[in-house]
Amino acid sequence: MGRLYILMGKSASGKDSLYEALLHCEELHIKPVVGYTTRPIRSGEENGREYFFTDETEFQRLSAAGKIVEQRVYQTVHGPWRYFTVDDGRIVLEKDSYLYIGTLESYMKIRDYYGAEQVVPLYIEVEDGLRLSRALSRERQQTNHRYAELCRRFLADTEDFSEEKLKQAGIQTRYENVEFAACLEQLKATIKQQQ
Repeated sequence: MGRLYILMGKSASGKDSLYEALLHCEELHIKPVVGYTTRPIRSGEENGREYFFTDETEFQRLSAAGKIVEQRVYQTVHGPWRYFTVDDGRIVLEKDSYLYIGTLESYMKIRDYYGAEQVVPLYIEVEDGLRLSRALSRERQQTNHRYAELCRRFLADTEDFSEEKLKQAGIQTRYENVEFAACLEQLKATIKQQQ
């Protein structure tokens, strides 16, 4: 049986970079899971790589078909943005292991959907000042700066990843991403141990 590893953490904690690095570790034999979103595509992103970029009409169609595993909607300064996981036949745990970027909320719903034995949380932690600096640097590289959204996400993460919620979700292990290579090695060790 394979495992579904859910990589999660506050915004600008390095999830995307760690995700890419883990997927390129051939010895791990893990496949990517691509989520869906209705948010606009960012500079440098590609449809089907970071997310499947879609719209509200497609979300409603998938929901009516009973294909939504979990979904979250964020009321952003640019309107509502949905992020969701679809049971689209791409996850076959009887055959392979997978890596997915999610939130604490999505982790719990995916764990409930696929089973606690198959879903492994990988919680990335970064000190808030460093995280804010990384987020600002990333936003400055975008064509259309969304600083208000950056601030909203930063503040929302404080609540979304509160100590109480981490405890309720059963998150015990934390991977501190101050030094990228060291964090990556810790994550690889955990995945190898689970295989």
